[in-house]
Amino acid sequence: MFSKLKIIVFALFLTFIAACSPRTNLKENSFNYDAEEIAKELQELKGSSEYLLQAGDLVDIQVYKEDDMSRTLRISTQGYISFPLIGNIKISDLTVSQAANQIEERLKSYLKNPSVSLLIKEYANKNVYVLGEVKKPSPITIPPEKIMTVLEAITSAGGFTDVAAISKVKVFRIENGQQRSLEVDITQITKEGNKQMDIALKPGDVVFVPQSLF
Repeated sequence: MFSKLKIIVFALFLTFIAACSPRTNLKENSFNYDAEEIAKELQELKGSSEYLLQAGDLVDIQVYKEDDMSRTLRISTQGYISFPLIGNIKISDLTVSQAANQIEERLKSYLKNPSVSLLIKEYANKNVYVLGEVKKPSPITIPPEKIMTVLEAITSAGGFTDVAAISKVKVFRIENGQQRSLEVDITQITKEGNKQMDIALKPGDVVFVPQSLF
């Protein structure tokens, strides 16, 4: 997924307050975790709480009161976009706010007090993040044109530790601007063969394996 980001992944965890409820195979908002600890671990994996734009990201750029200049652009492999009036400008390796400021500065030669907003519509980064009681907490890259499931991501992170609560695995996700969490009972997949419980992950998802309370 946490961003910059005008979509900030960390907000996902800081706002989840879920109550314990009877276990089912797959359900929403049913378990309570230490949100600050999850956010800290995720920040360490990402290396920064501020997302840096990269080649392949799709960005939406708006200029206040200049609707004809609005553009949705893909950052090139060299890190550039081409924008009206100012031509090519490199925005890769910048935060969203830095990129917006750069465009504003260039537009000042043509517009009076330009105000630019920039949003990320699609990330080139296809990572998911596996945290908690796994042997190698890490970002996992979803292979091109492939589907990665919860169990596959956990396996790629070295599998469970001895104290993992494998029936209480959580998937945190921002979907259509809404914060969601799903609980996945891995024992239903591995012991009961209930493959439909092994949900497909989306870029930016965070898989969290809590510690067993017993």
